[in-house]
Amino acid sequence: MQDAFTGKPTRIRGRLLPRAEERAGLQHDHERRLAALARVGAAAEKCGVRADSDRDLVVLAEDEVSLLESAGAEWAALGDAIRAWRAVVPLRNLEDFGFASGVENPLEEPNARLRRIGGGVEAWAFAAEGEGSVYKFYLPREDKQIGSAFGFRRGDESRLLAEARLGSYTALLEKLWLIDALGGMPTEVVAATPEGILVAKQTLGEPLAQGDDMSARLPKGLIEIPSRFVRANRDHPRLFFLAGRAWLIGDLHARNFVRGMDGELYVIDLVAAPWPESDAEHEALIEEWLARVRADPRASALGASRDDEL
Repeated sequence: MQDAFTGKPTRIRGRLLPRAEERAGLQHDHERRLAALARVGAAAEKCGVRADSDRDLVVLAEDEVSLLESAGAEWAALGDAIRAWRAVVPLRNLEDFGFASGVENPLEEPNARLRRIGGGVEAWAFAAEGEGSVYKFYLPREDKQIGSAFGFRRGDESRLLAEARLGSYTALLEKLWLIDALGGMPTEVVAATPEGILVAKQTLGEPLAQGDDMSARLPKGLIEIPSRFVRANRDHPRLFFLAGRAWLIGDLHARNFVRGMDGELYVIDLVAAPWPESDAEHEALIEEWLARVRADPRASALGASRDDEL
């Protein structure tokens, strides 16, 4: 199956939920993208190509270094890395998605192929008029940042304060990876534009009523975090283990869920970040708890006490 806008293979079509093997393929593709972007960054650094942010790497085109590839092995490696990146995130113009050219804000103009269905500060969401899949256009913001991610600092009442702030392209790719890892609505990245817009595609679902209580309806695999360890400025902060790392995930309110054609609930958006490296002297209790819940998600904050006794 080919995507209607890029001509590339796709596992997502309208409201249809991918099979288990297609789900696994989506996860593999997310991991390939993250690895490919990291490879471009490492190769660019060896060539002395300075990037103000990973946005510069995301939109890097092969022809920008092609003439230098004969200059040495490091430049040849950079060219190879860019081609590998473009294979998993092709560069496409907004016009390829039916948006008008030569206007100041093309996403705000009428589009015969895409119908706007929502969006906020991070992304604008559109439904394809043909087969109904959702296309999300993540817009770059000030200082070449995009999306949002948790940042951490020390608090007074708890060990850590987690605050959502502007993110990076790597953090955005990680977020989409986490959505699929949590069994959320199937998501794939289909393109980036020369302006730095990242385009993701998602299965269409029915939105929930705003304000619905999600506390008892969160995805499986999430672990509640004792408030003495972290406080977050987003709903339902939870711990999740993926690829050997601990992640903080939050912003799990009703607007970030939809109901699929099978009647089940699926998360479509969240805020996340890898759990920060700790100072063992000050955060030994947290580290001990992380080790316990990695083995047993029901482990208490203190090894010898129940959490309701703390």
